[in-house]
Amino acid sequence: MVILNRIYTRTGDDGTTSLGSGARRKKYDLRVEAYGTVDEANAVIGLVRLHTAGDPALDAALGRIQNDLFDVEADLCLAEKGPGGARLTVTDAQVSWLEAEIDRLNADLEPLRSFILPGGSPASAYLHLARTVCRRAERIMVALKDQPGEEVSEPSLKYINRLSDYLFVAGRYANDKGVADVLWAPGQNR
Repeated sequence: MVILNRIYTRTGDDGTTSLGSGARRKKYDLRVEAYGTVDEANAVIGLVRLHTAGDPALDAALGRIQNDLFDVEADLCLAEKGPGGARLTVTDAQVSWLEAEIDRLNADLEPLRSFILPGGSPASAYLHLARTVCRRAERIMVALKDQPGEEVSEPSLKYINRLSDYLFVAGRYANDKGVADVLWAPGQNR
């Protein structure tokens, strides 16, 4: 259980922060950048949810995703496995759930015949913003994993990769099931 009874500690005043293991890292460290960017994606999903009250299933899925993202962040804030080799992370079952949700939402959409511009409804615009932040988080996680001595769990990488796909499809779904998608018109303004 997490108990936060004191929000400021002053320990970060020197430009470092504490990982879940207690180890100190610079605030610009790739591991800190990775879980901070996942946290940013989670915050954008919170903004999306201000606009999804009319779709309880979509809102519930986004709430579940927000919780799952904390599992990804927990994984990323630990540079090494905890006692007994345990490490909190998302699981392959959570990745499979995301894939099923992508398929469920995509079943109601017409196939794309053009790229789409982020926008349309407020929910869709925020879903596309969350998607771009999620893609940035994925790039940082891959860069972290490629660093000597660093680990990023495979389920976390898979989850973030699938999540960006989910957010794309959910963005289309939130645009009246794709009817209100704003299509790219190549070369329109030449």
